[in-house]
Amino acid sequence: MVNYTPSWSTALETAEAIITKQVSPVEVMESTLQRIDTINPKINAVIWRNDEEAIAEAVAATDRIMHSDPEELPPFFGVPIPIKDLSKVAGWPVTYGSWAVPDEPSDESELIVESFKQAGFILTGRTNTPEFGPITAAENDRYGLSRNPWNLELTPGGSSGGAAAAAAAGVFSVAHGNDGGGSIRIPASCCGLVGMKVSRGRTPTLVTYWEGGAVEGVLTRDVASTAAILDVTCGPDNGQWYNAPAPNRPFLSEVGTDPGKLRIGVLKEAPLGMPIDPAYIEAVEMTARTLESLGHNIEQVSLDVPPEYLAPLLNVINSGLADYDADWEKAEPHIQANLAAAKAVDSLAYVRSVHDLQRLTRKMMAPWGRDFDVMLAPSMTIQPPHAGEILAAVHEGASSGTPAMQVFQMAVLTAPFNISGQPAISLPVHMTAGDTPIGIQLIGCPWEEATLFRLSSQLEETIQWRERYPSFSSR
Repeated sequence: MVNYTPSWSTALETAEAIITKQVSPVEVMESTLQRIDTINPKINAVIWRNDEEAIAEAVAATDRIMHSDPEELPPFFGVPIPIKDLSKVAGWPVTYGSWAVPDEPSDESELIVESFKQAGFILTGRTNTPEFGPITAAENDRYGLSRNPWNLELTPGGSSGGAAAAAAAGVFSVAHGNDGGGSIRIPASCCGLVGMKVSRGRTPTLVTYWEGGAVEGVLTRDVASTAAILDVTCGPDNGQWYNAPAPNRPFLSEVGTDPGKLRIGVLKEAPLGMPIDPAYIEAVEMTARTLESLGHNIEQVSLDVPPEYLAPLLNVINSGLADYDADWEKAEPHIQANLAAAKAVDSLAYVRSVHDLQRLTRKMMAPWGRDFDVMLAPSMTIQPPHAGEILAAVHEGASSGTPAMQVFQMAVLTAPFNISGQPAISLPVHMTAGDTPIGIQLIGCPWEEATLFRLSSQLEETIQWRERYPSFSSR
């Protein structure tokens, strides 16, 4: 029987504690809402609450569990989960972190939200995000700055930064996120969490945002919870244009399975000549030594991302603003600049951008399966910036016409794999002397989440990062 700890149990442990009646859904929900009351003023992770609705659902779940066979209950019955403020929930407002969008309730839910509900999760509040999601920190003019539970002076990253902060602070055992250029992996690295970007088409979505480069997922404390949640949210989906091949067996069954002897390509140089902070090099080298001690072959490799990749990538990202019905005059300066850039690209130029990306990523992906099985790389090239630094930089960049370098430094090692559609997972393997989490990435062959789960769980068992907790928040 699981040893349940309200603030620090994993999503799977919380679910097991509920189903085995060690704790009721009401008790879990009350603990969660109390943590929001106590901790959220410090981190500003939760920006909208539905307490009455969430408690009512927890009461109904508590009654159901007293009269049900545990085998009949869904796997995450009664577990609270917050939804990022970029994804629709029927009956809830979604503001995309912007003053440009009204507080009207949505008439539909994103497909992963429906999957969460079918899996038994109780939807509990919304988490902060940058306006419309294109930058790497959960900072906006409407709701303000989210802060990193490990160091309140730092950003938790983004765009799923509010989600990461809430999970890292022990408010939730799991938080919903999505990843279009690193938006799960970057905050996972900043906040000491596990964050997987799944393959293109793995989790069904209403539309294929950013040409399918933007995918849905979660931030958790452990590999097993990430795998089990993917089992209940993955496709295939008959209504979706593009689907990843169905897995051979549940992803959870891959956790703890021997990955065999793999060829690991170790990346210690960033594309475009960007320098990498020594803490990330140290994390990669430590992880490489660990993997070698576990029997894997290690070889240093490079990642070819040519400069001509950037312009078509930005065209795809900026085009995502077409999905929003907004009063653009109320949007932040960098969003208005992105919108103007998108309008300057005609339809033929946009299609050419997509085709250019397909050709470039075909070349970039070629070494996987040929020269190595999995790439080991830093999750970012810089440590988490100070809270507010990135929002100020992008606003300044919008007025001066210069890009915010911190955004590129945080995303240069994550965004290429959104466009290629490969699975990638950030793991919290390292801490600096100042207790700042440092994540590494494992990037797999197309559709090979199973290999990443096997290898990640092997590292998790060896490194045991779950024993780390932010000092500001008592256990």
